[in-house]
Amino acid sequence: MAQTTLFSRTQIDQRVAEMGKQISADLAGNEVIALCVLKGAVFFCTDLVRSMSIDVAMDFIQISSYGNQKYSSGVVTILKEPQLDMKGKHVLIVEDIIDSGLSMREVFNYIESRGAAKVKTATFLDKPKARKVPFHADYVGFSIEPQFVIGYGLDFAEKYRNIPEVQVLSD
Repeated sequence: MAQTTLFSRTQIDQRVAEMGKQISADLAGNEVIALCVLKGAVFFCTDLVRSMSIDVAMDFIQISSYGNQKYSSGVVTILKEPQLDMKGKHVLIVEDIIDSGLSMREVFNYIESRGAAKVKTATFLDKPKARKVPFHADYVGFSIEPQFVIGYGLDFAEKYRNIPEVQVLSD
């Protein structure tokens, strides 16, 4: 499989720092939980939280909708539930990529049902042309065309997460 670089590590670092600054300004004065969607968002979430100037608690949720495929199955399963109490807090769902919107919609609704005062979403990558349901992220690192990407936490069949930049995976 051939790969071409879409975003360099320098571009990623710069954009994540900009996002952290914006999120800090927007959520200042609130009790904030960054909810990392495992596994893919762990790199992004770590860098994003480190770039924020406000106090942030961290928690994790793990979902599945891909298996070992390049396309979402459309069925979202929660594999690991968050442990922190979300009631009355501002929750920032941190996702690696939004394509169909199905997974993010499910996570968003799940967190709202747990009594969060406000739910915001931050995604590293967004594929608006791949939407199957309407969903708009509050904070977007980069918008991309509907292509399969790897690196910076994004995988294919559990491989390639450790590549420091984002690459397009082609057959």
